[in-house]
Amino acid sequence: MRWRPSTAVLPLHRHTVAQLIVDGALAALAYFLAFRLRFDQAGGPPPRYERLFETTLPWVIVLALLVFWLLRTEQRQWRYATQGDFLAVLQAVALLTIAVAGLIALTHPVTVYSRSGDINVLIPTGVLAFFFLLMLLFVGGVRFVARTIRERPIRGFRADKDARRVLIVGAGEGGRQMLREILRNPTLALNPVGFVDDDPLKEGLRIDGVKVLGATDHLGRILDEAEPDEILIAIPSAPGTLRGRVVQAGRGRGIIVRTLPTVFEMLQTGSGHVVRQVREVQVEDILGREPVRMEVDRVGSYLTKEIVLVTGAGGSIGAELCRQIARVAPRKLVILDHAEDNLFEIKRELEEDRHVHPSALAAVLADCKSEDRMREVFEQYRPTFVFHAAAYKHVGLMEANPVEAVRNNAVATRLVAKLAGEHGVKNFVLVSTDKAVMPATVMGASKALAEYAVEEMGARFPATHYASVRFGNVLGSSGSVVPIFRRQIARGGPVTVTDDRMTRYFMTIPEAVQLIIRSGSLGTGGEIFVLEMGEPVSIIQLARDMIELSGLVPDVDIAIEVTGRRPGEKLHEELFNPHERAQPTPAERIIHAARETREQSEIAEWFRQIELLTLSADAAGLAAKVTAFTAGSDPADDLSGGSQSDPPTPAPKITRG
Repeated sequence: MRWRPSTAVLPLHRHTVAQLIVDGALAALAYFLAFRLRFDQAGGPPPRYERLFETTLPWVIVLALLVFWLLRTEQRQWRYATQGDFLAVLQAVALLTIAVAGLIALTHPVTVYSRSGDINVLIPTGVLAFFFLLMLLFVGGVRFVARTIRERPIRGFRADKDARRVLIVGAGEGGRQMLREILRNPTLALNPVGFVDDDPLKEGLRIDGVKVLGATDHLGRILDEAEPDEILIAIPSAPGTLRGRVVQAGRGRGIIVRTLPTVFEMLQTGSGHVVRQVREVQVEDILGREPVRMEVDRVGSYLTKEIVLVTGAGGSIGAELCRQIARVAPRKLVILDHAEDNLFEIKRELEEDRHVHPSALAAVLADCKSEDRMREVFEQYRPTFVFHAAAYKHVGLMEANPVEAVRNNAVATRLVAKLAGEHGVKNFVLVSTDKAVMPATVMGASKALAEYAVEEMGARFPATHYASVRFGNVLGSSGSVVPIFRRQIARGGPVTVTDDRMTRYFMTIPEAVQLIIRSGSLGTGGEIFVLEMGEPVSIIQLARDMIELSGLVPDVDIAIEVTGRRPGEKLHEELFNPHERAQPTPAERIIHAARETREQSEIAEWFRQIELLTLSADAAGLAAKVTAFTAGSDPADDLSGGSQSDPPTPAPKITRG
């Protein structure tokens, strides 16, 4: 490999040379004017100070170039100057002034003769003061002018007569960036007519000449008065309730509503032209949840330089786990899946789009049900952290294939958890589901058994910290109701809902994964952590919202049909079993579902019987046995002879914060 000289220490770019030349010229001008302003008599400076100026001028230019280069004030192009760059200019000018004074005092470049001997000529304090102030004015000013020209062309902004009138919701940083890009690019054909912001201190202010017209509570009046053609939501972290209010107000007046991507989307796609990132409002934007504000680099820092294994890496949750874990730079990320196509896609994405080095990534094609193969994986890669996301989750399919559901979701989870303990893994995290609570389907029962398997291994291998993370539906995952509704709307309907009373919890995939990663550092001995899901969402209202977001009218353009509940389908999902107690954790939006633990031997006996039934493919016997094991009874009730027919206690209410 050919050696190339590094410029990492003192970067030198094309714009750097030009900017250094200008700053050197400005230093010479400031030095010249400093002497002229200090000695403002008609004849100019006295001869000895004139000699001092002429002798030291080259030194000042060289010192200026050296100081600006060493302090990297030229590293950024002037038109992108920020507050930090102006502070760096202040530091550089102060250092330059001190350096000039010190160099003249030490080297004595000019001496004059007198009767008492040679006298060294020092630079007057007044000259230094003028030099400092003039350098600040010139060097800071040229950067300010360059930035001003970039932010707003000198000729001013004039929207085309055919430009669409836009109202920007949010006068924060996102809104300001959007406005500046509109002003700099008349070709976008957008004419900003005002801001809407809920901060009362901003009302009436003008930002780059555009007025803040009021708060979203008065959005209807503002829309009637401003008459925009389009509304742009410029708050990436806006809660769904705010987006929903804006969409409702806009749709009611036939106004198009678009939005900036969420914080998660912007992190995934990277920065770019703000206006070009604006997209149509989607149902995920208006579900009403307050977004989780959590820095993955901070909460996932415990995974840095570790070997992390993600099973089910090609699935919805598993793939997002891989994306977010890759950001914290693990020593090696081992992605495992039994589906070849899914594994290939996430590997390609991590290498090409996420720039994960091939040496830090291992793609493993394996089935978690195979003990020999999984043991090979653990012995070869020696993972220190395991996120087990591999699972079958389509309820209808699992009802038709109960043996495979239990074998994959329960027995395989116990196998992987056992291997993690045997190989000294630090933390093992199971991705569970709210369907494991008082399960009414085979899929839910299999995940409830998986939680018990993790509990068993937590007691059996105390050196490994085990945890299960339970949450509701995630938007955009395979099998989620949202993509099903989208397909039905695209076909012209009808949109099918099994019961008009049905509700479900929803969370976006990136939010869920952030909280899963955070939960990974909380577990100690098989605990169950529940993600705070917000308020349950009415499925029929969700269908109506999606039809309206498509620009159609429910029950007019698209019919909604109620088809009746499927076997085992609940009207409302729960996040806690009746015998579980909600306890707070140090992490925001994560709750500990505390419950009495069962004996290892009892859970081991469960799985012994289940494995025998799966080997014999006895679907009926397996379903009956699994139902008996996961009926949701408290171990304390079992010991006291309590009956499962007793009325269940209400599930604990989840509180925010």
